[in-house]
Amino acid sequence: MPDDPIASELLIRGVRFPNRVLRSSIGGRNCNIDGSVTDVWKNFEKRFAEGGVGGIVSTTFHVDQSRLSPLQYPSIALPAHVNALRRYLPQIRRDGATPYIIQIGDPGYTTYSSLLPEDTDGLSSSDGIDLAFGYANRRRAMSQAQIETAIANYAAAAARAREAGADGVEITAAKGYLIHQFLNPGINTRTDEWGGTADKRFRFLECIMQAVRQAVGPDYLVGVRLSAVDHNQDPLALWLLRLPWHFAPVERRLGNDLAQMGSYAQRLEALGADFLHVTAGFGFPNPHDVPGRFPFEEVRMFFDSVRHLSGKASARAALAHLAPTGLLDWLTNIGWEAGRAVNLPYASAIRQRVGIPVICNGGIQDRATIENALQSCDMVSMARALIADPGLVGDMLALKPPRLAPCTQCNKCVGRTATSPLGCYDRTRFASDSAMVAAIAAFNAGDVPDSK
Repeated sequence: MPDDPIASELLIRGVRFPNRVLRSSIGGRNCNIDGSVTDVWKNFEKRFAEGGVGGIVSTTFHVDQSRLSPLQYPSIALPAHVNALRRYLPQIRRDGATPYIIQIGDPGYTTYSSLLPEDTDGLSSSDGIDLAFGYANRRRAMSQAQIETAIANYAAAAARAREAGADGVEITAAKGYLIHQFLNPGINTRTDEWGGTADKRFRFLECIMQAVRQAVGPDYLVGVRLSAVDHNQDPLALWLLRLPWHFAPVERRLGNDLAQMGSYAQRLEALGADFLHVTAGFGFPNPHDVPGRFPFEEVRMFFDSVRHLSGKASARAALAHLAPTGLLDWLTNIGWEAGRAVNLPYASAIRQRVGIPVICNGGIQDRATIENALQSCDMVSMARALIADPGLVGDMLALKPPRLAPCTQCNKCVGRTATSPLGCYDRTRFASDSAMVAAIAAFNAGDVPDSK
């Protein structure tokens, strides 16, 4: 099908993508406790490459070794992390046939978990309280020295990604992570050179972008994952936990709007960004990033697993058991609904303001939706749909019907990402529980040792 828009190649900063569908950032507990990647991680990623995607954007690799969260997620904070990556990446990339982009980031105060409470897990742009994300009782403003160290961490991580053989890096300025905490006026209430105005809130990302570009050189692929609209007021369950925000100025209550983020997008292009990966919302999970249901029972499992880390975490876990499960499931799902290409209007608007490729993310899993998105964006990305069917893109390109039932956007996989092996936990897609368990185990299998 020569005129198939999905099958057309795209060249960005010397990296050739064979088609327009990327595997988006998603990961699980398949690494060592120090964040070094394993053969289980390699086999997990390799499955998507073999399934026909045009490229892979990794889950967030930690850039600060003091904040490894969730536990057993990958890190690129130390020189030692390069060795395992250099060994496994060629098998995933398939000699360059499937470009691999390492997403780099720092969760800041949204750090999910830790073996023991750590003071550094509460660091953020500003002091404040957030009962929804992270486990620290309060978030604490970073000092000048800590900010400079964070910037250097991103640059060093990007250099290691290139050394390891990755095709590029994607800087995480979304998901409620540290950069997003500096960009978002609802979180960043500083009045120094790092906050107080839109320009000053952008400075942290600007310095990171400059440092990363200097570290990797002018010929290396560097992109940014950007939240186009913060939607601080969504969803309702989080809004109720953020009582002080109810009385704040509108900018703080709602966060950045599309006009502001479009301006930031133009500045990122001027700073040398090669692409923008567009999503929406603040924090993870949120209904603008992963449309569908809020996985209450799975998130409650996570709350229970970290309740020992702080008074906030303990109280939050207790609240999750305070009322009947059905009632709490209904309450937490207000504002959550399934959707296709939910962020396409935002991605299209940003694409009109920049001259670099824009990737649309959020609820994409069928040909019609992809073809529609490619009329105004350059690429699309998906993750949950490929957890449900890793060969979906390959079948799509071959004009074959999907072999497996589609993702239902139940988001159970999202809710279990910090507590369980990654895979599809929607029992309605399997003939039995044992079949579901077998599929999850297959997603998390290591190499088979040679028999002697």
